[in-house]
Amino acid sequence: MATLTKAAPTEQERKSHEMGMHKEQLTGRTQQVFFDIDLNEAHHGFSLPDTFDVDFNKRGEIDASNMEAKQVNARIREMMREGYGTIVLKNPAAKHSMAVGILNRLNLIIEGSLGYFGCGLIDGPNIRINGRVGWSCGENMMSGTILIEKNAGSQFGAALRGGDLVCKGDVGSRTGIDMKGGNIIVGGDTGSFSGFMMHRGRMVICGNAGKNLGDSMYDGTIFLGGEPRSLGVDAVWSEMTDLDREWLEKKLKKYDVMPKGGIDSFRKIVAGKQLWNYDNLEPTEKKLVL
Repeated sequence: MATLTKAAPTEQERKSHEMGMHKEQLTGRTQQVFFDIDLNEAHHGFSLPDTFDVDFNKRGEIDASNMEAKQVNARIREMMREGYGTIVLKNPAAKHSMAVGILNRLNLIIEGSLGYFGCGLIDGPNIRINGRVGWSCGENMMSGTILIEKNAGSQFGAALRGGDLVCKGDVGSRTGIDMKGGNIIVGGDTGSFSGFMMHRGRMVICGNAGKNLGDSMYDGTIFLGGEPRSLGVDAVWSEMTDLDREWLEKKLKKYDVMPKGGIDSFRKIVAGKQLWNYDNLEPTEKKLVL
């Protein structure tokens, strides 16, 4: 009977053994880094930049009269670092790019109007603006709330990802363009192409909408209390459900923007799903979209 002999290792196998590649995995040196929130950065700790423990009862003020937007934003971070949880910003004078990049829980009250790109890239604060805002307010907002007492410019809530963005007055065109989540609530009218290329989330328009409402929307929901000048490509009417009515009533009462006609005045608009090739989606994406 022939005996089996073990073949000599090849040069590649010999090198791999010398490098320790055939040892038990757990005995080797791991390349993973484990983070501990209680350790500092030098010892592999982990914390988000510009996030601080704040006290909402600790209140402070900023007078922006003679300050540039960059200085105002830096001062807001300094005050959060000092533990202020409520900040009143006075005399903003419609400056651009103000109150941006706040990644913290905070009550921010803005007494006046903002220019372009106000309150963008925020994650967590509650902001109330007593005046108006220019283009692209709340762009790329991730969480929190923004409440505007008067009107807003075009591209309101562009690429919104989360939170509630509310304007009690009218807003301009392309509201919620490329919206990816969250809620946009408009107490008045919107301009043309609102909801353009909308991916996710909900948009509530208590008044009328301009032409091409919901044009090329991929998914998401638009609730309209008034009349649209026209619907956009692949935007279609849909049946309102009891869950829709319940959610609308809760949100509109919360922000005090309930129209005279009440919940019954609203109609629902969704994507017709004829514009995109939904049959070629990945299974996980089909579950989310369809």
